[in-house]
Amino acid sequence: MGQTTIIGMPPPLGAIRAKGPVALFLDFDGTLVEIAPTPDAILVPRELAGQLEAMAGRNEGRLALVSGRSVEDVAGHLGPASIALAGSHGLERFRADGSALEPRPATLPPGVAEAVRDFVKRRPGLAYEAKSHGAALHYRAAPQLEAAVLAFAEKLAAEHGLAVKRGKCVAELVPRGADKAAAVRAFMGEKAFHGALPIFIGDDVTDEDGFRAATELGGFGIIVGERLSALARYRLATPAEVHQWLEL
Repeated sequence: MGQTTIIGMPPPLGAIRAKGPVALFLDFDGTLVEIAPTPDAILVPRELAGQLEAMAGRNEGRLALVSGRSVEDVAGHLGPASIALAGSHGLERFRADGSALEPRPATLPPGVAEAVRDFVKRRPGLAYEAKSHGAALHYRAAPQLEAAVLAFAEKLAAEHGLAVKRGKCVAELVPRGADKAAAVRAFMGEKAFHGALPIFIGDDVTDEDGFRAATELGGFGIIVGERLSALARYRLATPAEVHQWLEL
């Protein structure tokens, strides 16, 4: 899968909305907030929840966060916000009123988290992050262990019928079907989103799925940062530029 030609910064959001309804799908880490050394160390502006609620209101409810974090984790950092939210790489999907789009997704099979914790414990520099529907291995502090981490994760996933999601110095074991593209399609099937032009904004490898779904549904993706993207049409340099483009 080759890199697309990214034109540059997207047109102003107001100009796009002037042509018709828009549906906004936003990643969280690296997109709305800066990446931190550890998942718990992110700094979330106190006013962000209110800004996103106001943005959703101006957009007639057509706004959703789509994060690799669990819904509970995002809510814990962001605070109360009446906006649509997909967590755990799209497995958990909730409307703005808190109702679920689908039944609660499956958790990991017994023994997977224990195997991951044991692997991490025996390798200094690695960190284990427990999630509602996944188990993440972070190697930001030990990048030389990337190959070992990925080999272990792929082997464990094959043994238990799971999938591996890769990100910036992280590999996460998740149930099959954890896919940001599926979350985009699920929300686009909702009455509030139906018929709008989907725009997905994200910074990481897993956001390529969101870019793909937005493009297939007639919209486009916006990559954040310097990472090469196979599917995004435009680029914004930083979360600060994302906030400015969204008019938060």
